[in-house]
Amino acid sequence: MLTFFFDRADAMTIAQTTTARLVEVFSAIQGEGLNIGTRQIFVRFALCDLRCFYCDSPQTWFAPASCRVERTPGLRDFDNYPNPVSVEMLSSWVERQNRPGLHESISITGGEPLLHAPFLSAFLPLVREKTKLPIYLETGGHRPQQLQLVLPYVDLVGMDIKLPSTSGETCWTEHEAFLKACREADVSVFTKIVVCDRTPTQELERAAQLIRRIDRSIPVFLQPVTPLNGVLRGQNETLRKDAFRESVAPSPNLVLAWQTMMKRTLLDVRVIPQTHKMLGQL
Repeated sequence: MLTFFFDRADAMTIAQTTTARLVEVFSAIQGEGLNIGTRQIFVRFALCDLRCFYCDSPQTWFAPASCRVERTPGLRDFDNYPNPVSVEMLSSWVERQNRPGLHESISITGGEPLLHAPFLSAFLPLVREKTKLPIYLETGGHRPQQLQLVLPYVDLVGMDIKLPSTSGETCWTEHEAFLKACREADVSVFTKIVVCDRTPTQELERAAQLIRRIDRSIPVFLQPVTPLNGVLRGQNETLRKDAFRESVAPSPNLVLAWQTMMKRTLLDVRVIPQTHKMLGQL
């Protein structure tokens, strides 16, 4: 299968259209965050402008020539369709997945879905009206301006806080503006923070203070990193296992100490790993 490669600037430009490049559409159990354990229709968008060290879906960094769409919810009987896709085409695929009473919501994920904000602003109100399902946006939380385009059509936002030590990205200012926009729009939001053995306590303290400035009742999910054997890095598709030492999950004592520290500032701090990987649902 052909794949198109872009640098970050190209990714941001190509995504700003009324069509979108997808990776897949399928039905599965949500394994992270506030919706954990619920059945969702997943719409996974291609392209991301971040390159997190712990990324477990580096295939979304680039724009594939085709996407795969499940015919029967949960059976992984995929058909392939050419990219890019239209609002109407994607809406019909989601409708096909929407068996009565099966799904709790639609998960908009990636990649970084907000790179497709103009497309989403047309797609989300249409699919929400047709399916009557709530919309859950899963995002890196670093694009507050694009968020404004889709907030009227979103019911829940799951926002990452990217710790520099574990992600290689620094987005503190953008994260704060993003959380503030959610709160001002009265849209439900929670934060997810990936942690590993080398996470400095100071970064978690900074994250806690950031959330407290917006609303100390915003739920926080500390997510121990799931180790990978290596990730694709950069547009040359180079496998760099040693570019940054492979992440190791933190010890239970360390996680307990972090949770204790953050709960001095915040009301709701939970520790939940990626349960879909424990179920073998990748």
